[in-house]
Amino acid sequence: MNSVPAGIVHLTDRTPQVSGAEMVAALVPPPQFDDATFETYRVDPQYPSQQEAKDLLVTFSGGQRAAARAGGLFRRREKAPELKPGVYLDGGFGVGKTHLLAAVYHAMPARRKYFGSFIEYTALVGALGYQQTVALFRGADLLCIDEFELDDPGDTMVMTRLLGELVPTGTRLAATSNTPPNALGEGRFAAQDFLREIHAMSASFQTLRIDGTDYRQRAIDGHGKTLTDAEYADALAAADGTASDDAFADLIRHLATVHPSRYLRLIDGVSAIGLREVTQLDDQSAALRFVAFVDRAYDAQIPVRATGRPLDEVFSEEMLAGGYRKKYLRAISRLVALTHA
Repeated sequence: MNSVPAGIVHLTDRTPQVSGAEMVAALVPPPQFDDATFETYRVDPQYPSQQEAKDLLVTFSGGQRAAARAGGLFRRREKAPELKPGVYLDGGFGVGKTHLLAAVYHAMPARRKYFGSFIEYTALVGALGYQQTVALFRGADLLCIDEFELDDPGDTMVMTRLLGELVPTGTRLAATSNTPPNALGEGRFAAQDFLREIHAMSASFQTLRIDGTDYRQRAIDGHGKTLTDAEYADALAAADGTASDDAFADLIRHLATVHPSRYLRLIDGVSAIGLREVTQLDDQSAALRFVAFVDRAYDAQIPVRATGRPLDEVFSEEMLAGGYRKKYLRAISRLVALTHA
């Protein structure tokens, strides 16, 4: 058995367990969005829809009172727009939807509010059971759902049913979904798919279109950074804290044994993720699990150091041309950012 250097762990040795109570406690914005506000959202002036979405979300979060006060005593107060109980942020990845979603969470003066990814909510239903999950969220002021997925009809309808039971009790909803950039009609088609899948809830959502370019690609090279073996060893040794070191193929196999809702716990306490001998994936299920892993690593803002094939080439052309294209493009965007972090 190979000895493990001090400060190095193997993710493949970890089998995290998460209780329902721990899953509920984790329903808060990722650490990188702890301080996200509408003021810190950087609007790109080339895309007016960003400012328009921001303004409406300020109102949705309770900012209409402040806006009315700003009008002054003697100005005729404009009637506040009619707001639906839910908002859906529609657009490509990297345009700041999660930042705005976290800003809604922080700004809304709510006693009970929750923030989680779609997969976290569906995993909670699996852990607690549907009726107990409904009872848990009943009476909540706000549910924020990041990366609402339409890939699994079963999960989509579970969420549809859950939200349908919560809205009549006064719960407000805010959701995001990713669509690939530069795709013909990408925003309109994504919104229509979303509303069709949650047809029973469509009247409760107002769609906000957010255009823009992926901010992660604005200041870095467009490819994942790959290291030599010597550079890789030096990078892990220089990590500020505990680094993980795993062969890429071993990690991919291990992810199949861990529920995606536990991937965040899998990388708990790790300050750098090391992946050796990266190769292109040829199995769609394995690729989708890796996407979920990348999402959690990105949420935790853990740098990735890798050897072998650049991580932006880990998904085959066939995968990128298929129905999960938007997921893979989002993961590539995040991998490029993490390898340069």
